[in-house]
Amino acid sequence: MPRPITATIHPEAVRHNLERVRQAVPDAKLWSVIKANAYGHGIENVFEGLRATDGFAMLDLDEAQRVRNLGWRGPILLLEGVFELRDLEICSRLGIWHAVHCDEQIDWLAAHKTQVGHRVFLKMNSGMNRLGFTPERFRAAYARLNALPQVDEISFMTHFSDADVEHGMDHQLRVFHETTLDLPGERSISNSAATLLHGDENNVRCDWVRPGIVLYGSSPDFPTHDAAHWGLEPTMTLSSKIIGTQELHAGDTVGYGSRFQCDGPLRLGVVACGYADGYPRVCPTGTPVLVDGVRTRTLGRVSMDMMAVDLSPVPKARLGSEVTLWGRASNGVVLPIDEVAAAAGTLGYELMCAVAPRVLKVVEGAGK
Repeated sequence: MPRPITATIHPEAVRHNLERVRQAVPDAKLWSVIKANAYGHGIENVFEGLRATDGFAMLDLDEAQRVRNLGWRGPILLLEGVFELRDLEICSRLGIWHAVHCDEQIDWLAAHKTQVGHRVFLKMNSGMNRLGFTPERFRAAYARLNALPQVDEISFMTHFSDADVEHGMDHQLRVFHETTLDLPGERSISNSAATLLHGDENNVRCDWVRPGIVLYGSSPDFPTHDAAHWGLEPTMTLSSKIIGTQELHAGDTVGYGSRFQCDGPLRLGVVACGYADGYPRVCPTGTPVLVDGVRTRTLGRVSMDMMAVDLSPVPKARLGSEVTLWGRASNGVVLPIDEVAAAAGTLGYELMCAVAPRVLKVVEGAGK
């Protein structure tokens, strides 16, 4: 039989989370962000769950082509825009909208030969200081784009750096709205955190929102609020099985570096999961895990292919018992990915994206 570790994708949970976002912003259109292969889930695995979206947003043309191949004929947006002049030919052919964040991208548009005008999203650097024109240069960039016959319609976007912090968006909101006040065109500024925390505020929501991590069941402001608070369901379950057990005594140690030492009798389970599967090596003793749907903890260092868990709370656990590293166990108990990520000092985003290619991905309900 194959190694028992599996990442199960839950399309119905994806559909539920999309609807949860729409409830938060009923008057806005939704860009479902599927960058990084749908946050590690696989674009093809989540497409059906996201069919009710208004558009798909991603980073590269390969992802855009995959969405078109799935039959999507609606809007597609490249969040970083094109990377060279010839990319615009593919945008013309596939009908792809794209961000414009630098002078070079405007130069490429000016040199592009096309019969169909492009729909572009002019990006402002309102304080994130990654991509975009500064407020001082934004209107000049708009004037250049507006003068090009290659450009059909111009919309506006920016990205918040602190949407999960109280008043963290105030400066960026003020700068964005002041700079674009009298310019015609649609706006898109809200990421996952802004959408859920401030979805009822018109100056935040605008025409398009860009939910990303919330679609995949992770809270955008954990630990202030968990996924259950926002009504989100886990869209990925990483599960494995117990492949061995050990009966330990006081003084026995576990794993490389002997980081964990028993202070009394303890029954240990060995799980077929390690950092080569994408589970963080830095997760310390005490990281939560479910065995047969019962919450317990990891012990010692995570190895390349294995990890140890405490079976004390699960006395009936044995070889073959189900282990849920994150997501939903067979008995319905949920271990939020955000809790595991917090133990590793990171975010749920990273865990989703880091699941290794050697881990089998299955889609719940496929083939029924």
